[in-house]
Amino acid sequence: MSESESSPRIGQIVRVVQGREFGQYAVIIDIVDERFVSLADGDKRKYDKPKLKNLQHIELCDYVSPEVRNSLLETGRVTNGKLRFALSKFINENLIDLKKGDQLDG
Repeated sequence: MSESESSPRIGQIVRVVQGREFGQYAVIIDIVDERFVSLADGDKRKYDKPKLKNLQHIELCDYVSPEVRNSLLETGRVTNGKLRFALSKFINENLIDLKKGDQLDG
């Protein structure tokens, strides 16, 4: 595994692979230590009450939201709306890529 794949970054999109929120996407809003990060999605998990998650229970996606990252680095906060926007933008772009080969409209 390369260094970029193994190290989480603020504003990075992740997919939960273990736990109650399995399969859902969230944004890293804080790196607690080498094993844990804080996640929020702006909807079920608000910025004020992030989810503490073990790095072994998430899959890092190769995308960092510039809006979320800049907001957190400049002000130390991010709005829940910005989190929702970043996630919907990421999911829409990736679902379009996944569906290019599939004809799902029936």
